[in-house]
Amino acid sequence: MDISSVITLLSGLAFFLFGMTLMGDALKKVAGSKLETTLEKLTSNPLKGVLLGTFVTAIIQSSSATTVMVVGFVNSGIMQLSQAIGIIMGANIGTTATGWILSLASISSSGAANLLSTSTIFAVVAIVGIVVYMTGKSARRKNAGVILLGLAVLMNGMKTMSAAMEPLQESPAFLETLSVVSNPILCVAIGIAVTAMIQSCSASIGILQAMAVTGVIEYRTAVYLVVGMSVGACVPVLLSAIGANKNGKRAAFTYLYFNVVGGSIFLILFALASMAGWLSFMDGVATSVGIALINTVFKVFAVVILFPFRSLLSSMAINTFPDGPEDEEDKEFEANLLDERFLNYPAVALKQAKNTTDLMMAAAWKNMKRAVELLSEFQQLKFDKIQSREERVDHYEDKLGSYLVKLSAHNLSENENRRSAELLQSLTNLERISDHAMNIAELAQELHSKNMSFSEAARAGLEICERAVDEVMDLTFRALAENDMAAAVRVEPLEDTIDILTERLKAQHVNRLQSGSCTLEAGFVFNDLINNFERVADHCSNLALIVLETGKALELESHQYVELLKTNSGEYGGIAREYEKKYLQDLGRLEEMAAPEQTSLFARSGV
Repeated sequence: MDISSVITLLSGLAFFLFGMTLMGDALKKVAGSKLETTLEKLTSNPLKGVLLGTFVTAIIQSSSATTVMVVGFVNSGIMQLSQAIGIIMGANIGTTATGWILSLASISSSGAANLLSTSTIFAVVAIVGIVVYMTGKSARRKNAGVILLGLAVLMNGMKTMSAAMEPLQESPAFLETLSVVSNPILCVAIGIAVTAMIQSCSASIGILQAMAVTGVIEYRTAVYLVVGMSVGACVPVLLSAIGANKNGKRAAFTYLYFNVVGGSIFLILFALASMAGWLSFMDGVATSVGIALINTVFKVFAVVILFPFRSLLSSMAINTFPDGPEDEEDKEFEANLLDERFLNYPAVALKQAKNTTDLMMAAAWKNMKRAVELLSEFQQLKFDKIQSREERVDHYEDKLGSYLVKLSAHNLSENENRRSAELLQSLTNLERISDHAMNIAELAQELHSKNMSFSEAARAGLEICERAVDEVMDLTFRALAENDMAAAVRVEPLEDTIDILTERLKAQHVNRLQSGSCTLEAGFVFNDLINNFERVADHCSNLALIVLETGKALELESHQYVELLKTNSGEYGGIAREYEKKYLQDLGRLEEMAAPEQTSLFARSGV
């Protein structure tokens, strides 16, 4: 083989790998962002796991990519190892789809039927692909064109490799090398090495199919190479598990053990059947279709044989990474949710970012509830828990912010970019709510440590404000967690009511200071409390607007939408009156009980 043939071979390999990547990426986009996220929604049914793993991998065209995602899910604690095994098994079957597609390149025609040759067919596919891509206005149509173009590039790369290898059938050096390679152990080792370098079992199978054109590869040799290539596909998965927790490492090694044990059983039975003379046809010349068949038979065989022994594979992985006596089950695996393995799969990464945002939201919500409770009865233990939870919320913000910035460097769709921006806005507002909760807890601590108390009127007004803020928080967090539009619509009218409520409470507070019924020191604390409640309601309004803008696909700025909502919505007015009646009337009764000069001050304040 001269230098020209080597360059031709390498160029064919380059087109082949590029076409495979191009087609796989476009297929994922056409299939939709839910393709990858469905992997984590499995129940304990392992058969569904096998079927889903097969389907997803047939689309992604890489068992390694599917398994890397599964390692991330197990590492994050959102999938059990027992659930992962089914998907891993299915991924091995799904990856055989590429081999069957590549076998089409070996189909040839002659004479009058030459019009239907694969070269002509895939030339037409390329032409149709570029027309669809150039004329497509929607992203989905453009991706359909890219699929066709990727397929054409893939098949032309395959044919280029096959053409470069054809002269090898007359090369004495190549034939001599093959006679040495026919050693089963060496064949398996070569298969492992090739796949480990390329990091794709589908690609290495394709190279073997291209070599079949030489006419000197026997089926017997192909069997050992295919098994070795399957084991070699574990290398990128094992590399991805570096830095994972024990469960993540166990998932990666389950993939390794499945292929090693399945391959060993297959080869032992293959050797016994050959010794018995049942497989004499294995001495024949391998074809591209035959190699695709061997690959499929081996993968299906391994799943059928090992499916009843899933727990054994799981035990092997657990024994490889056993729990030590000092290990404790990590109950809070929030940080692991943001696994960097997911960054290559934006839909999965955004889903996990949303899950972590929900955990951050729950922590902020609990902090606010507990902080308000401290105003009635201060407990140091509750205060310490609030402080600890506040540190966790800050940690969430740092991790989520960094993660979403890293994600933005990947190729995100317009919708994914928008969702990422919404999450960034959400986490900022959630962090500020938790900050205000901490402020309220510290004010409660100050009241307790200095043995200060509010007047009965101040306490009654504060309780009304607490109830209103509690309701706006409940509405906001329900809207955010469940994408509840009905709850989100009610937040802005209630926030406006809270603004009026806090202004009137401040005016009432000024009158108490002037009358001497409230000390100056306690007055400062009261005013700070009211300001913190008001700011919490403001951040709730921001969060609710994010939900509304997302649900209604608005192109307006937030403040523009609020103005439009207030001026043109009868629903808004009805909700606002409902909350005025619920909260402001109660406050009005308190004001009527105040001194006449205080009432006149309220009238002059215009609120």
